[in-house]
Amino acid sequence: MAIKNFQGFRKPIKKEYDAPILVQDYMCKKLVTFSPDQSILAVMEAFAKHKISGGPVLDDNGFLVGIISEADCMKEISESRYFNQPIMDKSVEKFMSKNVETIPHDTSIFDAAGIFVQHNRRRLPVMKDDILVGQISRKDIVIAALKLCGHNYK
Repeated sequence: MAIKNFQGFRKPIKKEYDAPILVQDYMCKKLVTFSPDQSILAVMEAFAKHKISGGPVLDDNGFLVGIISEADCMKEISESRYFNQPIMDKSVEKFMSKNVETIPHDTSIFDAAGIFVQHNRRRLPVMKDDILVGQISRKDIVIAALKLCGHNYK
């Protein structure tokens, strides 16, 4: 909607929205998770089955202890060729990233975008009170930005 000003130009009317702009509004809540003692072969099968490229690793109490990705699986694939052996049935714990960068659930998507740029990650586990509540990806941030295009924020 636009109104004419006295010079004959159209001036857009800007509305302010209370649009959802937090990570928790756009994160994936139904996660495929893995355990440290799970086999790397099972992880690769889960990646293919669920069409995902990584996921959080949880201990027996449900606490985040790592993250496993396709890149981590490449280590096993590479080693199996180097040693001229089939892909071994080694555990996730051997390959997962243990120093996991996480993001709080109440971070704005704008700040999250900056974190993705700064740390060059594809996905980040989302935490609330030290509990895993979801995962946000670069794609989720792009989708959020498209949904919010044209909104003004208070």
